[in-house]
Amino acid sequence: MPPPLARIVNQLKREPSRTGSLVITVFGDAIVPRGGSVWLGTLLEFFKALEIDSGVVRTAMSRLAADGWLERHKVGRNSYYRLVKKGRQTFDAATRHIYDPPPSDWTGRFELLLIGNAGDREASRDALENAGFGSPLPGVWIAPSGVPVPEEAARAIRLEVSAEDDSGRRLLGESWPLQRTADAYLKFLKTFEPLRGWIGRGDHLSDADAFTARILLIHHYRRVVLRDPLLPTALLPKDWPGRAARKLCGEIYRGLLVASEQWLDRHASNENGPLPKAGEELARRFEGA
Repeated sequence: MPPPLARIVNQLKREPSRTGSLVITVFGDAIVPRGGSVWLGTLLEFFKALEIDSGVVRTAMSRLAADGWLERHKVGRNSYYRLVKKGRQTFDAATRHIYDPPPSDWTGRFELLLIGNAGDREASRDALENAGFGSPLPGVWIAPSGVPVPEEAARAIRLEVSAEDDSGRRLLGESWPLQRTADAYLKFLKTFEPLRGWIGRGDHLSDADAFTARILLIHHYRRVVLRDPLLPTALLPKDWPGRAARKLCGEIYRGLLVASEQWLDRHASNENGPLPKAGEELARRFEGA
């Protein structure tokens, strides 16, 4: 394992267990584009490279299934997992947020959602955060107009507001922890810049290491970008690090893609055999980065 990747893996080991979150990253980044179903043994092989025990992985899979993210079915003694409908809808929104370029056709207006029922607030919170909405007050959510509203918040009262006056800008400032997000982007840049240098020099990276690096890259980037509202450039500081982070992530991702897909070709399977090839949308990820 090359030194830049080994340092990232060691950093992961020092953090609280994130096995379930890593499983979600593997599904969203690598399995969904190839049909959505995968053999548990494929996941165990990947986590073995991270020195995460198979029992920990099995427990994480069981919890994700119990929480309504995954469904399991068995063929003989083998277990296979795929996303349930709810999980797939959340993934589709997250996929756009992670891989697509930020919207450039902002109208200068924002969508305001009002959710009065406490139960509805709780049920919709994660979906709204993952869709890029911020919240200045309990039950109040805001995002640039045009951001899709998750199904979980379909009952919300919807209003439009302008950010062109002082009160509108103050509302934006209280809706998202932009400084905390900026700090997280800077940490991401510091963590992955050495890996870009390694790839750029043409140093050898095995297919297994390329797949590990790809998953950890998206795992770290996803944790930041899904909390970023992707505000229009006019509302961001001039030195906003999100732009540099997306550029770095896109360059590394493209540098890893071919070798990491070769690992999936050789090692990943579902109930029908080797995973099908990914569609053209995979090659379009991070366009313009």
